[in-house]
Amino acid sequence: MRIVKLSSQSLLFPSPESALRDPNGLLAIGGDLTVPRLREAYEHGIFPWYSPGKAILWWSPDPRAILFPAERHLSRSLKRFLRSNPFCITLNHDFAAVIAACAHRPHESTWIGPEMLHAYLQLHLLGYAHSVEVWQQGQLVGGMYGVAQGALFCGESMFSHVSNASKCALMAFCRHFAAYGGELIDCQVLNAHTAQLGAREIPRHQFLQQLSDLQRKPLAPGCWLSQVLPPQ
Repeated sequence: MRIVKLSSQSLLFPSPESALRDPNGLLAIGGDLTVPRLREAYEHGIFPWYSPGKAILWWSPDPRAILFPAERHLSRSLKRFLRSNPFCITLNHDFAAVIAACAHRPHESTWIGPEMLHAYLQLHLLGYAHSVEVWQQGQLVGGMYGVAQGALFCGESMFSHVSNASKCALMAFCRHFAAYGGELIDCQVLNAHTAQLGAREIPRHQFLQQLSDLQRKPLAPGCWLSQVLPPQ
């Protein structure tokens, strides 16, 4: 099976079911990161992931990592930490700073280059992408961002400059999202960090069905307004 090269004249993607098994989920190459193409991709369970300066690669892995907010897991140590209420956690207060912090990884390679930064900032300005910020004594110390699809949220990346900051961002977001009718968070590919917090894998076809169902479900008004999230 060969990789499809996207046409600059069309926003259409091949079926996610035609993605490669090795590397897992690689579906297409090329195209651009315009808002219309990104929206088309996310609506079909596809996301971009590539090295800055290289051709854009589009993915839809099988299985897919997901987190049901009701299944979020707090360890005993994290529960004790949360009781001290060490952070102020906000929604959509500084998207640009969050994605810039996610991109800044001095000791490892990053997939969030200048094109990605610009593209997702445009998505945010149009109301499609959102951020969670974790503050400590007025300084941004953690956070996450992603793309909304109705009652499903596609998590993209998170960062942490102090212990537990990104975990607290995700836990606070789970509670907020569920309170407004959110039902599922897409974690893309399972890793140890998200697995500790309750994420698990499901078959791609099951994820795509969930996506189709949930993106039609509206959230309660006010979900994405800039606001302070209450303590855990």
